[in-house]
Amino acid sequence: MRDTPRPQGTVGDTRPWPPQLRPGRALAHTTGAFGSGSPHRSDGRPPQTPRGARHSGPFGRPGTIPPVPGRPTPFLLLPLVLFALITWQVVVDGPLIRLDERLSRALVHPDRISELLADLGNVPVAVPVLAVAAACAAWRARATGTDHWWRPSVAAAVLMALVPAVVVPLKVLTDRPGTPAVPPATGYYPSGHTATAAIAYGCATLLLLPRLRRTAARRTLILLSTALILCVSFGLVRQGYHWPLDVVASWCLSAVLLGLLWWPLSGSSRRTSAGTPSRRTGPS
Repeated sequence: MRDTPRPQGTVGDTRPWPPQLRPGRALAHTTGAFGSGSPHRSDGRPPQTPRGARHSGPFGRPGTIPPVPGRPTPFLLLPLVLFALITWQVVVDGPLIRLDERLSRALVHPDRISELLADLGNVPVAVPVLAVAAACAAWRARATGTDHWWRPSVAAAVLMALVPAVVVPLKVLTDRPGTPAVPPATGYYPSGHTATAAIAYGCATLLLLPRLRRTAARRTLILLSTALILCVSFGLVRQGYHWPLDVVASWCLSAVLLGLLWWPLSGSSRRTSAGTPSRRTGPS
């Protein structure tokens, strides 16, 4: 048996002599490896670069593990289905409504603190918070030269304006009466104050999160926004302004609306981090 290696050719190699082994170098079975003088791998694996030689995923996106970024995630289906279930129970006066009424009687204890908490969901309180956050996010994006810096803030403002356009028809459709703690009237489902607080504070959080570098600051912002929404919800139920299901339904509705805003915002931030120019290199 000979000690010399068996000659091996490469695809497209028209040279009459077999490839020769060089001391200290691995024979790479890739076209163009010979004579290049650049480091290469002999096992055929792609180069270890941040984004080199990555296989494309569906529709040309980089290969990823599901759920694929940039698409609506399935978790939005849960609040949508829950909202539909609650609305159906309200319309048909189902057994879930009797349970809701018993729970309300146990929770209603009006006091000054719960009234102040409920007021955090008023338009004059919640909307200015969103306006300040939108202005700050737009200013920071414009200062860093981000393309279409105004779009996230405008999208949040449009979403805030959609709240009465969505909630008011639902109130008319369901025509649910209020709790015994409020004057006799109808149109309490879903809770407009809860939806206003959830959309205003939630949009403010989504706008400011990309501008925060530290993980602790991001977690603090999320916890603060969640605490404000929960405080408003607790105050509304505690004061008897709304049934508990009115508040839960607004949570579900707001989660769907915020998901529709988060989807394009998250896709835009990923495109910027993937290499899209985010600073001006010349006159626009």
